[in-house]
Amino acid sequence: MGEKGMKASDMRGKAALVTGAAGGLGRETALALARAGAHVMLADVNRVGLEETAGLLARLDVEVRCCASDLTLADNCRAAINDAVEVFGRLDALCNVAGVIVFAHSADMAQADWERTIAVNLNAPFYLAQAAVPHLLESHGAIVNVTSSAAFIGEAYLAAYCASKGGLTQLTKSLAMEYMHTPLRVNAVAPGGMITPMGRTIHMPEGVDQSLIGRYRPQRGQVAVEDVADLIAFLCSDAARGYHGASIVIDNGQIAG
Repeated sequence: MGEKGMKASDMRGKAALVTGAAGGLGRETALALARAGAHVMLADVNRVGLEETAGLLARLDVEVRCCASDLTLADNCRAAINDAVEVFGRLDALCNVAGVIVFAHSADMAQADWERTIAVNLNAPFYLAQAAVPHLLESHGAIVNVTSSAAFIGEAYLAAYCASKGGLTQLTKSLAMEYMHTPLRVNAVAPGGMITPMGRTIHMPEGVDQSLIGRYRPQRGQVAVEDVADLIAFLCSDAARGYHGASIVIDNGQIAG
């Protein structure tokens, strides 16, 4: 999107919490929100990465705080939301960006990998939303969940990831229905393949069928992280008032056919 694309509305005086903010899409989302004028709470388990992100936001005229915490734990999610409200006096947007992806033969997938994937990609967004909703109702705010194009198609060797992102898509819709008659907006963004630090750490197990892996490579190339971040920031803003319960795919046509 960049300079010619979709713009977030003026978010000066508003506050957002962004998970996964130590790098990749989370960092770009924090930057997009800060450029729109929002104060930002940066949340991630990686303290060093958070400080690097905070340094990038320091040149912008917004308040930035870091929350280094394991958000797979419900108590830590509640604490992160409470800290944001205490620091900024309000909360207008919750951006559930943090995610993990592990390729594995389903029959051989380690229990720890399955449970961590579900914990980061699905449990944490729920716990955070649960804690944030009272504040977002007060501010007429928004929740934006980052799912994936993998929420809509089956992808080989990604059972846990597909299950978690499909679950997050349905969680988005369920919350949207539950809060239909309130000012809260709940939406999801579903990116296709992006070049991020998470993507560079992916390891394929031995013996995978490359013809299956190749089916998920977009013919137009990978999506620009900045474009996805701009879309998330837009959905946080008042300019996106018509969006509720939407799951917007941004994947360069990856799952079009």
